[in-house]
Amino acid sequence: MKPAATAHPHNPWLAHTVRIVNIASAAPGVFMCDLVFEDPAAAGEYSYLPGQFNMLYLPGLGEIAISISGDPDARACVAHTIREAGNVTRALSQLPVGASIGLRGPFGSHWPVEQCRGRDIVLVAGGIGLAPLRPVVCHLLTHRDEFGDLTLIIGAREPAGLLYPSEYEAWRAHGIDVQVTVDRADCSWSGKIGMVTNVLDRIPLRDAGQPVLMTCGPEVMMWYTVQLALGRGMRPESLFVSLERNMNCAIGLCGHCQFGPEFLCKDGPIFRYDRVASILKVDDL
Repeated sequence: MKPAATAHPHNPWLAHTVRIVNIASAAPGVFMCDLVFEDPAAAGEYSYLPGQFNMLYLPGLGEIAISISGDPDARACVAHTIREAGNVTRALSQLPVGASIGLRGPFGSHWPVEQCRGRDIVLVAGGIGLAPLRPVVCHLLTHRDEFGDLTLIIGAREPAGLLYPSEYEAWRAHGIDVQVTVDRADCSWSGKIGMVTNVLDRIPLRDAGQPVLMTCGPEVMMWYTVQLALGRGMRPESLFVSLERNMNCAIGLCGHCQFGPEFLCKDGPIFRYDRVASILKVDDL
């Protein structure tokens, strides 16, 4: 199964002007940035699916691929959660509210939420990996009665690195079992300590619920998460991973994001595990 590449037809080279309406720190080295389209027609045509990404353009500096981290049903603005990792992201973090940048997108494949109706879903996020999964959480909350048991496992190196902590109780109140763990605790932390796989190993997986697992985070975390899920009897075709590489063009032309026979910007970033399992075993690819 290969998901649709985009939510709607669009010119992949056309950058729309968007304005920053909110920018705020989310964690050390991570910030949230909400954008609105300057052109009402472009705003009306724009939509995305959970897991897709945009190319954000700063004149004179370049473009950067950023996953969309907002609610797909909320049309007022487009939310991004961004880690400062280079010249473009650092410059973007310093822009004031009201500044304008360019946006191309959306691009890429998406999480298979529409194909999961009636099934249990387990989401496993590590660090910044919660950002591409947050649209899935929003979709599940909006359509809660269409799914079975919902579990979200969130991991971070330390408590300060947890994204969206103020939203966890609301997610729980709407029927998602949110479990949070950190690698290293501080004096403020009273929750779980350890890897996300430790938590995953303890949650029940109902055979009748035909569970689906979606995971995003460091590749080593996703690898061990998938191996544990397979060991617990989950089927390879029910496991989905989000892969990242240097995505420069977003349409598979430049080759910078090639991963074996795949181009992550065009064929991914969301892949069914059995499609990339053999590639993930290759060291340093």
